[in-house]
Formats: sequence, C-alpha cells, structure tokens
Amino acid sequence: MIEVRGLTKTFGPTKAVDDLTFTVKPGIVTGFLGPNGAGKSTTMRMILGLDRPTSGTALIDGQAYHDLKQPLRTVGALLDAKWVHPNRSAKAHLQWMAASNGIPSSRVDEVLRLVGLTEVAGKKAGGFSLGMSQRLGLAGALLGDPKVLLFDEPVNGLDPEGIVWIRKFMQRLAAEGRTVLVSSHLLSEMALTAEHLVVIGRGRLISDTTVKEFVDRSSESTVRVRSPQLDALRSVLTSHGLTVREDGHAASAAAALVVLDSTTDAIGQIAGSNGIVLHELASQQGSLEDAFMKLTGDDVQYHAAGVEEVMGGAL
Repeated sequence: MIEVRGLTKTFGPTKAVDDLTFTVKPGIVTGFLGPNGAGKSTTMRMILGLDRPTSGTALIDGQAYHDLKQPLRTVGALLDAKWVHPNRSAKAHLQWMAASNGIPSSRVDEVLRLVGLTEVAGKKAGGFSLGMSQRLGLAGALLGDPKVLLFDEPVNGLDPEGIVWIRKFMQRLAAEGRTVLVSSHLLSEMALTAEHLVVIGRGRLISDTTVKEFVDRSSESTVRVRSPQLDALRSVLTSHGLTVREDGHAASAAAALVVLDSTTDAIGQIAGSNGIVLHELASQQGSLEDAFMKLTGDDVQYHAAGVEEVMGGAL
C-alpha cells in the first residue's frame, strides 16, 4: 500500500505539489491522472525518495523509501525508460541491480523472459527503441518481485500490441494482490486499465474515486434520438422542460437530436404519447476523456493556441 499524507513540494515560489493526500490500495490498478505540470512525476519521485518533500510524508507499506533495507524487494518503479547506461547490455544492467539488493542472478533471466527481451538480452541498451527500453524498465521494476509498483507513462513508445500486453500485465500484477500506481496521458487506455483514479491539478487533489464514479459524476449523460418528425419532436421535448440540441456529429441525411439529463424510457414515452415516430433512441454515456477535460480544464497550466490563431485567421 502507498500512503501519501499532506505531501507538499515547492521549487522556489512554485508549489509543484500542494498538501496532497491519498492512498493506493493493493489488488487493483490505480490510475494517476492530471494535466501536464500537475505534479504527477514529482509526487512519484517523492514516494520513491528521489525528491525530498517540503512537508508531508509518503510511505510504502508503512515505511519511507529510505528506510527500506532492500528496496527493490518492496517496491519496483519505472519512471524513465532511458535511465540505463547505453553501453551496458540489458542483462548486465539487470545483473548489477540484482546484486545491489541481494537478488539471485537467476531472477534476471526470469524477468527478461516475462517482458519478452530474452533474444536481445546481450545487446547494448543504448541501441534499444523506446518500446524496448520500456520493457527493460519493466523488467527492472519486477526484479525484486515487489508488492508495490509505480509506472510513469509505461506505454510510451509501445505499438498497439505492446499496449494491450502491458494493460493485461498490470491488471495481472494487481490481481496477484500487488499495489499498482500508473500515470498515463492515454485516457482511453486508462479507462480500460484502471479501476480507481487519483486525479490532481496544479499539485492539488481533484478526485479520488473509482473510474465509473468519476465518469458518472463529471461527464454528461445524454440521449440521442432520430425521427422523421424532428421539428415536432424538438417542440414536444422542450415543452416538457428538456434541454435539446442538434447532434453536431450527425450527417444531414440522418439528422438527430441530443437530449440532456433524461432517459430513453422518458423520451420514448413522450414521443409515443404524441404519435411521433422514432428511428433511433440511444443513451450516450460520457467517456473518461470527457470527464477529465471537464474536471481539470481550469487546472491546465499550458494551453495550445487554436488552429485559427496559429494560421492567422487564414482558415
């Protein structure tokens, strides 16, 4: 288990992490989300003892990282896939890590096989692609068979097959009773991987809840309805106090309406009682991406200019 209590980190006048408190429990994958500059990497570095907190504590199974006798046997981490001496082979890199924590050298071959790097074990890590480096980083995190694992953007550089592989891999680790904390900017992938979310913005906690609760609370649930009597349908729905808008994604040949804060049952009843024919009636649940953008919009530190602004209005 990871326990973060009142964690704060300042760099000069800037608060990178601001009184952050949350717990990461074993048995599930916990996603760690936030806009760029939110403080995710700094928080992970403080959990691992790489940065000293200005105040607050971060404990791993009840202990600070610097108090662990053989830390790789308790916690494994992948924060920077390229943190490897470029002239060392993958196997040599893992061997010195194993030796530093009293881990049998036989474990090196085991983790290389687990991450699919057995065939390139003797090759220099400096020649690895980003995807291969990510796999080597995973091998290092697993070396001590730890109960706690932290991954910062672990799918960077992986192809679609590799992304699916690491998703199932992390879920399997959690199913074994391990504590798994993973940050990622691929929200669609996180929606498939994580069960719980810790969301921060500008170093502060925004949400600490399940993925389902986060999406349900923070995104917009709508109903899409299509009818050959669209004007009549719009009129009757608005007369019942419902908020109705055009479906901007619908082609003109299949014009549809989107109804906010209602249900398919309620809309079907209204249409039926007014003799209106429906060709489509479907509920639409918001996505993790929608919920994330809505909840963190005010905490985005760096905003990109719109296309029109970049092109000088030429479009």
